[in-house]
Amino acid sequence: MTVAHSQPGPRRSPGTLFKRLGPGVITGAADDDPSGIATYSQAGAQAGFGLLWTVVLTWPLMVAVQSVSGRIGRVTGRGLAGNMVKVFPRSVVTLLVLLLFVANTINLGADLAAMGAAAKLVLGGSGRLYTLGFAVFSLLAIVFVPYHRYVGLLKWFTFSLLAYVGVVFAVKIDWQAVAVGAFVPRVELSGEALTLVVAIFGTTISPYLFFWQSSQEVEDEEADPEGAPLRYHPEQAARELNRIGWETWVGMAISNLVAFFIMLTTAVTLHANGQTDIRTAEQAAEALRPIAGDLAFLLFSLGLIGTGLLAVPVLAGSVAYAVGEARGWRIGLERPLNEARPFYVVIALAIVLGVGVGFTPLDPIKALLWSAVVNGIIVVPIMVAMMIMASRRKLMGRFVAARWQFVLGWAATAVMTAAAVAMFATM
Repeated sequence: MTVAHSQPGPRRSPGTLFKRLGPGVITGAADDDPSGIATYSQAGAQAGFGLLWTVVLTWPLMVAVQSVSGRIGRVTGRGLAGNMVKVFPRSVVTLLVLLLFVANTINLGADLAAMGAAAKLVLGGSGRLYTLGFAVFSLLAIVFVPYHRYVGLLKWFTFSLLAYVGVVFAVKIDWQAVAVGAFVPRVELSGEALTLVVAIFGTTISPYLFFWQSSQEVEDEEADPEGAPLRYHPEQAARELNRIGWETWVGMAISNLVAFFIMLTTAVTLHANGQTDIRTAEQAAEALRPIAGDLAFLLFSLGLIGTGLLAVPVLAGSVAYAVGEARGWRIGLERPLNEARPFYVVIALAIVLGVGVGFTPLDPIKALLWSAVVNGIIVVPIMVAMMIMASRRKLMGRFVAARWQFVLGWAATAVMTAAAVAMFATM
């Protein structure tokens, strides 16, 4: 026994830990989807440095709720919806899953339409035709390509978002004003301003990310020959909960850092030149002109398309996970079609309905903003349900949410609720 305790056991080298980067980091990357890019761009253009504090505030809050969702999946061996049916009446679970389906379908449609507009920006032609092409490509890739390979290819497209970081070195910036905007919260009590705040919160702390990270923890555990739900194999808890914690902090830090620089870039380019309302993809792309010149449209399009292709499987997949878990289906993006046919049918349905939403008259950039607003409203009851589950010892055993997760998780729920209520009160 003494010898066993003297062995390093769960300790991992930095190289091994890097290879184990999983759901937390992938979720962070998917969070900067086209809806996020459009919302942060509009925030910078409309408010200048005035809303930088929102992405500073949401970082620890989103770490708390995302790590809670991952913890629930890893401890129980079931995703969020699979656990909801153990705690809440089926009618409540059905309502929450329906809310997720509505929010994700709107988000999918807005993302696909924006990807089509981005392709048109560079190639010309029909934006709607490109939208259909991206939808078909995404569906075929989801069904026939294992997700880990799909992500391995698409993550390189997202590096174009680093161009937003580069812009700050190409233009003059009042860093004192930036610091004030980042650390001194100020909100104009108007319907328009509060709607934008709800959109920022909604695109940062999004309901689909909870279901996604929780279900991906389950998939990773099932794919590991040595893995098992922590409630029944507590000897793995120290290693796995530590991994969930640090990779979620890293993933959300990357996500919010990119968001911060998108907002900062549009503040020092568009807002500074009097352009305070972004209506088209062309206007949003102009923010990159100081560093990219005539390539601004190309860089913007690569970022929008790359993050969109990464987000579509997450949006559609999180809905399919939720429906499948609630109904007890075989689920998983690593499963072939013949093993999880109903799961893939839900994904196809979400994408098809999303394409329909994307064909509405609303401009793709505005659609992205309003999809973020919808997320900011619908996320509240889902967060309440998740935090209740994370504190149930009957469900989680001795691995209920840590004190910091409990405090920050409920704080995040309160912030999202207050923002949504204030928005409706002033509209």
